[in-house]
Amino acid sequence: MTATQDIKAVVRARYGAIAESAQGCCGPSVGCGDNALDMIGGAYADLEGYVADADLGLGCGVPTRHAGIREGHVVLDLGSGAGIDAFVARRSVGESGRVIGVDMTAAMIERARANAAKLGYGNVEFRLGEIERLPVEDATIDVVISNCVLNLVPDKATAFVETFRVLRPGGRFCVSDIVATGTLPDGIRRAAALYVGCVAGALPETDYLAVIREAGFDAVRIAERKPIALPDEMLREHLSETELAAFRESGVGLLSVTVLGAKPEACCAGDCCA
Repeated sequence: MTATQDIKAVVRARYGAIAESAQGCCGPSVGCGDNALDMIGGAYADLEGYVADADLGLGCGVPTRHAGIREGHVVLDLGSGAGIDAFVARRSVGESGRVIGVDMTAAMIERARANAAKLGYGNVEFRLGEIERLPVEDATIDVVISNCVLNLVPDKATAFVETFRVLRPGGRFCVSDIVATGTLPDGIRRAAALYVGCVAGALPETDYLAVIREAGFDAVRIAERKPIALPDEMLREHLSETELAAFRESGVGLLSVTVLGAKPEACCAGDCCA
């Protein structure tokens, strides 16, 4: 098994278990992975379209707030989980629009489909697939959203290239994700358990934005930024005391960010629609 395959296997197993459980991954304290990081609290509670059964406490932001989703849009949710962001987006697209969720965990897809069926939503669809190979046709999506998922994708460059491919010219993305303010220690980056916790896969912010721009996106900007505290007791599972002290002295930290970007309007005049 390659490192990438190993990470994906861990992610599938962990999120499959979350999908099949009665609660989110951390029970009443939301966050990602075995060590809860409450990154958004009750941010969804007052949103129109919110579905409690789809809220597994796995997000690090609310991308639908900044995505500019309008009635009639076709929206794609990357790593859609039990459907929380897809159902919020559905409220904005109305009956004339459509929402597609893609997730690589079969149990999540099953749970999301059950939620959609229970709600009677005929214009919300969930597809099994990987973000690096999206089961979506070229240039068919108006808005792509994602919430604390791209950290779990080892090949982020391909993920954003795929996002670019499926968007229509002039379409846009809005993703909430985790970035680092500098280079994370090897002990954190190598820890598969922290990948599931949305931490180890965090790129430095400048590198993250560079990956997006290299995929072809314009108007890339951060709409929202929030620091994330990493408890020492969690880091001690992956770092020695010396490494932990060095990490704290380095000043490197984690941020929850919501990032936007757009596919150029004139994209199809050249080769960038491939």
